[in-house]
Amino acid sequence: MAKKVIDALVNGGQATAGPPLGPALGPLGVNVVAIVNRINELTKDYAGMKVPVKIIVEPETKEYEVEIGTPTTSALIVSALKIQKGSGSPKEEKVGDLTMTALVDIVKKKRQQMLATSAKTAAKEVLGSCVSMGVTVEGRDPREIQTEIDEGKFDSILTDEP
Repeated sequence: MAKKVIDALVNGGQATAGPPLGPALGPLGVNVVAIVNRINELTKDYAGMKVPVKIIVEPETKEYEVEIGTPTTSALIVSALKIQKGSGSPKEEKVGDLTMTALVDIVKKKRQQMLATSAKTAAKEVLGSCVSMGVTVEGRDPREIQTEIDEGKFDSILTDEP
């Protein structure tokens, strides 16, 4: 019998045996509570954010693996700024100001899931999200920071080393 894969979106550190996990895992005969506890352990750093989770179950042996994805870029920005959500009208209303340190931190968390070829292009992607969310960076329009990245101003902090 082939492995069963269950994809779900859970609140970081707050998964329960209820839907969506319980009904999907129950019929497979695995220890749902153990799996939920493992998910919560792996997602506790993402409290308050929706986290993509993949559970791979071997139905014969009841063995399982839990893989955790990274929250969306916008969820990481919202979390870094401790705001509820992005701006409904980003041109007129700014909802927060991200530091370069927070921007680099988001780039490091998202880098593996991005199609960007370098830390610099990944940072420009995150800055694009900032533009559409009404978030400034270091008190300025994110597009100005994108230009400065192209000019090499942040080469020292946007490196491709882990």
